[in-house]
Amino acid sequence: METIEKLDGKTLNLVKENISALKSLFPEAFSEEKIDFDKLRLLLGDEMETSTEKYSFNWHGKSEAIKLALKQSSGTLKPCVKDSKNWDTTKNLYIEGDNLEVLRILQGAYRNKVKMIYIDPPYNTGKDFVYKDSFKDNIKHYKEQVQETGKANPETAGRYHTNWLNMMYPRLKLARNLLKDDGVIFISIDDNEVHNLRKICDDIFGGGNFEGLVIPISNPGGRDYKQIAITHEYLLVYAKSDLLELNELAKEISFSKTDSLGGYELRELRNRNPKFHSGNRPNLFYSYFVNPQNMIDSCCPVSLERTDDFKIEVKPYNSAGSESIWRWGKQKASENIIFNDIDKSQIVARQKADGNWNIYEKNRRETSKAKSVWNETFMRTEDGTRLIRDLFDGKSYFDHPKSIELIKRSVLIGSNKHDIILDFFSGSATTAHAVMKLNAEDGGNRRYIMVQLPEKTPEDHEAR
Repeated sequence: METIEKLDGKTLNLVKENISALKSLFPEAFSEEKIDFDKLRLLLGDEMETSTEKYSFNWHGKSEAIKLALKQSSGTLKPCVKDSKNWDTTKNLYIEGDNLEVLRILQGAYRNKVKMIYIDPPYNTGKDFVYKDSFKDNIKHYKEQVQETGKANPETAGRYHTNWLNMMYPRLKLARNLLKDDGVIFISIDDNEVHNLRKICDDIFGGGNFEGLVIPISNPGGRDYKQIAITHEYLLVYAKSDLLELNELAKEISFSKTDSLGGYELRELRNRNPKFHSGNRPNLFYSYFVNPQNMIDSCCPVSLERTDDFKIEVKPYNSAGSESIWRWGKQKASENIIFNDIDKSQIVARQKADGNWNIYEKNRRETSKAKSVWNETFMRTEDGTRLIRDLFDGKSYFDHPKSIELIKRSVLIGSNKHDIILDFFSGSATTAHAVMKLNAEDGGNRRYIMVQLPEKTPEDHEAR
């Protein structure tokens, strides 16, 4: 008779998962099912930090915050069919609850499933600060949270930054587990905690997975409550691993040159990074050979082999005569050269005014990488406020909602058409709106999971 496994009703045991992963990597570091840390140190060799003086980022309560992220929960999600739209067909989720508790519960079904996370967490301005975690009973704590929407975290408090860090750390730790290996997180933040946010993200995601700090110009007029009017916020971007490939953005371009394959621009094939040379990138330092007799539109064909026709040798040197390298290796160059048909060849040569030669690719790309400054007018906070008023008959029920275009661009860069996007500080649900809008525009089937702590409104308030 088949035995049925009895479930304990708790969420995924992250400690057990971590130990299992460690055991698969270092089985010899276990003795009688316990970790032998001396053996583990030996196996790690030079990668083990043994000095008492080392760089680290600590604060009061960090160890408790880590424990909080690893804690199991007996909570579950209760479906609200009557309050839902298209329950049987939609694949989107809107979850009401304490986001720390929800992130724990999601570990079972959505671990390594989410492609992108966008969050706009509390900015720690010294005002409302709802999230105040403890080790109390889950349901009791949750009910207290719902009633505590007016908690403040004033700068005069001795642990002003500590309170914010203890709130963010376990949530980000759990959020990372939900990301796919090629996943990415975008976090909106301002000056109050951007420095600390980078440090805890370095701690959780790894400093090498920092992708960039985008600066959206949210208020060109500037918030002038300090000596310098602040016109911007920040959008911090971290990958889960080096497998991430962010999407590029379409750009308006009119090519000045054409061949039988279409329009193009000439882009120099030499890598301009002064750090690279034949000593550290030998595979990218090699010769091209030019045929100067066969010129079309000031361009000449090239070859990787010297012949009687292709006799002018070109190596990657800069204008000062110092070594650099090519951007493409020999294999890729060979695949893009048609030395007897300059029209179809994707690599050509052009003579400079001083008589030397440059090597170029025919660049046909109609996209470009996202820049680190977003200053378009539709990125401004007032755009988000205007949209809320349009949706609610002139009423603005949310303070400083994000521009839908800011989040839509983040989703476009960070996800593909069939991915899952998570926002566990949902607020006005602009992320859900942005996902649906982008799907409508490009035919995508992205799905979203929104999480928000229910905030009670007064009986006589217009928002209710």
